[in-house]
Amino acid sequence: MRRRARVILFVSLAILVLSLAANAELLFDKSEYAGRRKSLMERIPDGLAVIFGAQHVTGYTEYFQNNDFMYFSGVEIPNSVLIIDGVNKDSVLFFTISEREAQGENISLDLVRNAQQYTGIERYYSASDFSGYLARRIHEGVGTVYTSFLPEELMRESSEEKMWVLREDMIRNEWDGRLTRELQFIKLLRERFPQAEVKDCSGIVADLRSIKSPAEVEVLRRAGRIGVKAQVEIMKATRPGIYEYELAALFEYVCKKEGAQSLAYNVIMSSAENHPFLHYYKHNRRLVDGDFLVVDAGPDVGYYAVDITISYPANGVFTPRQREIYEACQVIEETCLSLYRPGITCEEVNEKVKETLGRKGYDLSKDLFKIMIRWGGCSHYVGMAVHDAGGAPHGPLKPGMVFACDILAVFPKENLGVRVEDTVLITKDGCENLTPGIPRKVAEIEALMKQKGMIQILKDQKAYLP
Repeated sequence: MRRRARVILFVSLAILVLSLAANAELLFDKSEYAGRRKSLMERIPDGLAVIFGAQHVTGYTEYFQNNDFMYFSGVEIPNSVLIIDGVNKDSVLFFTISEREAQGENISLDLVRNAQQYTGIERYYSASDFSGYLARRIHEGVGTVYTSFLPEELMRESSEEKMWVLREDMIRNEWDGRLTRELQFIKLLRERFPQAEVKDCSGIVADLRSIKSPAEVEVLRRAGRIGVKAQVEIMKATRPGIYEYELAALFEYVCKKEGAQSLAYNVIMSSAENHPFLHYYKHNRRLVDGDFLVVDAGPDVGYYAVDITISYPANGVFTPRQREIYEACQVIEETCLSLYRPGITCEEVNEKVKETLGRKGYDLSKDLFKIMIRWGGCSHYVGMAVHDAGGAPHGPLKPGMVFACDILAVFPKENLGVRVEDTVLITKDGCENLTPGIPRKVAEIEALMKQKGMIQILKDQKAYLP
């Protein structure tokens, strides 16, 4: 009987796994991806765009598709290639994967068996057919091949920042000298098809990605709720004597528990002498009484990130100096959020913030205000990457733009730093904070930190490992 029960259990689990694999769906409706491909086609009427998917992982890490390929297709199969044809006004997907491999990666069997119906992409072929298809289209007269000149953007990466690093560490390194995968493709294209012009489409793609659709905004809102919940939990759990790595682990636990697929970036945490390093992530300090903590962290939900930073005293009570700097940051962020709207520029926001604070009686000649008022808080775009394609907003703000409003002040000689940061959406008549619900007022923070956090509750129950 036991053996029969085990067989029944095994069969049931197998059926469940197969069911999950068969029912795994695209993050968005296929019409969303079709609209994105159509927008790109309209920008490249003289040619076609080649977008490569991410390759297999080489270590014991989870596979994630790169952001551009995911943006236009929603397909997570390794080594896929997508051609978006601005001349023929259609798209072609190339991939090869067995049904067994697909099941092991929770890739829909419907995608493997009928990619056209599943994705809405007009045609699909085996990955081995890509070279012949591309050659045929060029010989048929397609004069321009568009592709990204930037390296692919994987989880916790930004293409532009990645290019800065690879240019110095690999391309210009006298003992290396390799090209990126993308630049190697460009080199081979020009050698094999000298009749075709090769153009960079990364700027076009960045423009498209900079305006979020209603479907994307809904995912960002969910990511915001998860990130806020995790930030509140670590704030409650902070006490002198706690190690920073305990708080970083708690943040990741809450995000994963709530359904995030990963973190958008390494948890940034600075205190004491580490405040000047704005992306410090070593988590190597044991907090002591008097420390002021900055935590910059966000989840990744369905390939979409949010950016949130909180600042607070480790002992739960602000000193006069901590309060002075923190409240200055906080009022600047509040003022920025009141000013963001379509048509205004970040430079104009910057000037209006100064005017508003001056009218309210703030002394803008003080050191804390001189450091913090910069570019109206418009730090960088946020979306599929936390430092999303396109850098920072330039020119008039537009509905659908999502960016980080980031106000900061660092005083190294005082071992003190403050950051207040939220992810903001520009709406048709103003803006929406996509990461609402964090206690931001000094009184709210001090009241929250009187509560027990997860770490304290587990310790009380003697369930927290020493």
